Amino acid sequence: MEVKLVVDYEAYEKGQTMANFIEELAVKPESAEITDLIIGDWGGAYEQSPEDFIPVLVKHKDQFPKLRKLFIGDMEYDECEVSWINQTNLSPLLEAFPALESFYVKGSQDLSLEPLRHSHLQELVIICGGLPASVLQEIRNAELPELRKLELYLGVDQYGFDGGLEDVLPFLNDNLFPKLTYLGLKDSEIQDEIAIAAANATVIGQLEVLDLSQGTLSDKGAEALLASESIKGLKHLDLSYHYMSDEMMRRWKSTGLSVNVEDQQQADEEDDWRYPSLTE
Repeated sequence: MEVKLVVDYEAYEKGQTMANFIEELAVKPESAEITDLIIGDWGGAYEQSPEDFIPVLVKHKDQFPKLRKLFIGDMEYDECEVSWINQTNLSPLLEAFPALESFYVKGSQDLSLEPLRHSHLQELVIICGGLPASVLQEIRNAELPELRKLELYLGVDQYGFDGGLEDVLPFLNDNLFPKLTYLGLKDSEIQDEIAIAAANATVIGQLEVLDLSQGTLSDKGAEALLASESIKGLKHLDLSYHYMSDEMMRRWKSTGLSVNVEDQQQADEEDDWRYPSLTE
């Protein structure tokens, strides 16, 4: 059973809090049947982090014995722009729910996952306008032996991405997660550099899906992928939302590979400026 909690504007103005909503949910009999708990707008996410309600959720962990998926920050643009969403250290949630399999986070302002350790987590997705290098390092240092899917929106420096290719390369070459089959390094302003590095990366051999979508990929990065023998072993390659030429799209479609080249973008004609998808 899935439950989503949202403190909408009217509730927020009346003084309701996400902590109250969690307290109320925890005492209901159906809390024992919840498998997916989605935390949406907690009210004023542009100025308040989840630090007030996370201890409440941790306190009531035993009231959610079947919880397998947790999403912190599932809110739309009109509730709070993604780059404005304040987060905090969310690692206490992973410790509180050892049977969790899927963990989604939206927003990266003051986000931390330290220490990132979990014996059963299979899916980690972080959606944001810019992922700090500190969080990338925490993920690189993580102990997630069952992780199958890792999807990271890297974003742009204007919204918090303060790293470089060197912060991404370990995900491609260091065998960080032995059971990983889906790797998303997406929504990046350095998508060409990532694509070139990924073309012959060691991680490709264990993947079923490589997701380089939503970024600034051009013919430069696409050419490197196209020339790679390793890429041909993937079950699917997602390059959607891109800046490839018509000719490059035609070449990809003629490969017979399962590749998504939808949502072609046009670069700025004056200075060839290209934007990732999630940059508001």
